[in-house]
Amino acid sequence: MASTPVWKSISLTLTEEIAQGQYETGSKLPPESQLSARFGVNRHTVRRALAEMAEKGLVHARRGAGVFVAAAPTDYPLGKRVRFRQSLRAAGRTPGAKLLAITTRNANQKEAEALDLAPGDPIHVTDSLSFADGAPVTVAQSCFPATRFPNFPEIHWENQSVTESFRQLGVPDYTRAWTRLTAVAANPTQALHLMLKEGDPLLRSVSVNTDQDGTPIEFGTTYFAGQRITLTLSQDEL
Repeated sequence: MASTPVWKSISLTLTEEIAQGQYETGSKLPPESQLSARFGVNRHTVRRALAEMAEKGLVHARRGAGVFVAAAPTDYPLGKRVRFRQSLRAAGRTPGAKLLAITTRNANQKEAEALDLAPGDPIHVTDSLSFADGAPVTVAQSCFPATRFPNFPEIHWENQSVTESFRQLGVPDYTRAWTRLTAVAANPTQALHLMLKEGDPLLRSVSVNTDQDGTPIEFGTTYFAGQRITLTLSQDEL
């Protein structure tokens, strides 16, 4: 089994330290000479690690001044009420979203089971990107029962907010029924959308949301950019 390249290990270590608050946004990282001594490598290896972090938007270099932290990974809570925009605003970040497509098609076996439908029943499917402070942090696909929400595409194209779309469709509140998390590697399409390299780490969240009566209304798969998002759970969710 191939081992992790040294430069990649350095990048992951520094990213984790940023996430833990050892380096605040805008603070300067130690100079290359100190990092080289710390990790027992030459400066070229350190530069490669920092270059990868810069490509991901985690750090930026100032000519003649050093390398500075651009932004710490965003804390994103997972709970019964997951609201992307509210969660990012609470973390002090500016949320953004881009709806890529809405299609209507027949549900496959997995989608039908999650939404308590029969295979072949019609569903609306959205593909979207989400941003934090302008940086892409998630790429997602969500499925909604088309028979219950026939006007979902028109409404959602207008506001591009699941919460607002549900409200207009008569669902004032909804909660998370379950979430499954898996670490995966970015495929070429995901890497392109998230401005990452193919094979970079992603965290895949598969989940179902239900209405106030416990009826499934959304089945979604979200891929989080592993080095830009820190998923958190409250004690009540553990």
